[in-house]
Amino acid sequence: MKRLLQLTALTLMALLSFSALALDRTKVVDDPNDVSPLMIGQDAPDIILFSSDGKPFNLREKIAQKPTVLLFYRGGWCPFCNAQLSQIQQIEDDLSNLGYQLLAISPDTPSALQKTSKDKELSYELISDYQLKATTQFGLAFHISEDYNSKVKSIGGKTARLAGDDKSTLPVPAVYIFDTDGMIQFQYANPNYKVRIKPELLLTAAKLALDDK
Repeated sequence: MKRLLQLTALTLMALLSFSALALDRTKVVDDPNDVSPLMIGQDAPDIILFSSDGKPFNLREKIAQKPTVLLFYRGGWCPFCNAQLSQIQQIEDDLSNLGYQLLAISPDTPSALQKTSKDKELSYELISDYQLKATTQFGLAFHISEDYNSKVKSIGGKTARLAGDDKSTLPVPAVYIFDTDGMIQFQYANPNYKVRIKPELLLTAAKLALDDK
């Protein structure tokens, strides 16, 4: 009986491992509730993005410099995102005093990032993912309908598309905390774009992440 239980446990472990390996996080889904974000304990992908001045930005190299709070937002056209960017600005000094750097990624072009940073008076760095490398590699990518894309355009927004894809793609808003080894220490992603993590909760998570090291 004991041997049977051991074999059953090993079989379940093998199936779970297979499922984890088979999971394609980079697939762009049609429903934000179906995304499969990177989780705690996983590593940051090795990707090149772009800074707000259009220069190549190596995400892994940047994270290796110091503990990092990384925010994913939909774009400067999104009022919920803009509200969050401003709220996070309020704890930027606290995060900096803890030793963190704060980064925010969106599919916006570098020029759009500059406008957002100026309009919202942000002191932290905004990163362009207009090629959707981070959005897909972090498992946050989902398609939006043409009707919704038209609404975004009607308020002056612009979305991005993957090469060969006929649908526009957005990231599910998310927040990650990384150590300098590039490992995720905390993650929050919510398919409901109207619900964002509270700054005070993020600050608490950042403190706890340091305590766990």
